[in-house]
Amino acid sequence: MEFDEERIATNIRKGVLEYCVLALLSQREMYGLELANQLVERHLTASEGSLYPLLTRMRNSGSVATRWDTPDTGRARRYYTLTDEGHRQLRVFAEVWSTIAPQVGALLEEES
Repeated sequence: MEFDEERIATNIRKGVLEYCVLALLSQREMYGLELANQLVERHLTASEGSLYPLLTRMRNSGSVATRWDTPDTGRARRYYTLTDEGHRQLRVFAEVWSTIAPQVGALLEEES
């Protein structure tokens, strides 16, 4: 039986997307479309459609804060920034990931 590569990739992306957003925001504040473009470029999401509901959940949970800004040319943009809670969540994820990733890698090498 052949496994669906895209289904597996989608499931993995869904599991880590929130933490990828936190990692991007730990570098600097960004507006939604900018975040979406960064994630698409890295092949971590297929579209911005899944990002905005996630950003709303993250804002409601307190891991990100927002502010509105209207550039001289264009429309108002909502900028997202990491809160102290967001930094804490990212640190915890990094610790967990650094434990899990090598274990998964080792299992996959054993399978080869």
